[in-house]
Order: sequence, then structure tokens, then C-alpha cells
Amino acid sequence: MTKKDIVRTISEEVEKLTQQQTKEVVQKTFDAIIDCLVREGRIELRNFGVFEVKPRAARKARNPRTGEQVEVPRKHVVTFKPGKHMEARVRELDEAEARRVNAADEGNDTKPPAATPSEIPPPSSPNGRWDNTDQP
Repeated sequence: MTKKDIVRTISEEVEKLTQQQTKEVVQKTFDAIIDCLVREGRIELRNFGVFEVKPRAARKARNPRTGEQVEVPRKHVVTFKPGKHMEARVRELDEAEARRVNAADEGNDTKPPAATPSEIPPPSSPNGRWDNTDQP
């Protein structure tokens, strides 16, 4: 999925916004995330995940073509740790795949195909969905 796909999806769901307006909102959101990471080094989006800037130490590596040892300087990298809701949704992919494999192993082709990720309902949790604005 690309930023253009995200803009198109949101624009279709929020009929009051044109694709151009939606594109500006999405870009401003990404810019705000980047600015916060540069300024504060961490941004937490509840029920989605945490982006964090971490230093990576200098190290010695090898050039794969020549085998020559090279110095890789210290640098900062952005890490992402998914929130509980995202991890639960991704875990459902593994469970759906396991059901498909088990059905194929049993040779039972009479079962309907396993649900695709879009057909799997979100997990019920006390926190609700990540996009629920009622949460603090």
C-alpha cells in the first residue's frame, strides 16, 4: 500500500474531503511524526505503536564483494514497536494460515477457505480499536 492508496481510502470513507485535502492532511500527519521524532526522539500513538530514535554504535563490517573490512560509523536509526492491537491483528494472520494448513493436511476440501485478513473482525479488547477517539 502506498501513500496514494491511503489517501484514496480515507477520501472515499470521509466524503466531505477531496483527495487533495486528504493528501494534505496525511502529509501533515507524517511531517508532524517526523518533526516530533527529530525534536523529542519518541512518539507514542496509543493502540498503534511507538516510534523511537535510537543510536546505533559504530562497528566493523565486511564489503561482500571484496571481503575487505570497513568501518561503519555511529548513526541514529528509527525503530518501531507495534501496539497490542496491531500485534493481535497480525497474529490473526498466523492463526488463519494455520487453519488453512490444517485443513489441507487433513485433506478436507469441503470446508470454506479460511478468512482473509479483511474478513477477520478486530479483536475485542477493553481498549477497543486503535482508531477509537474515546480513549485517552
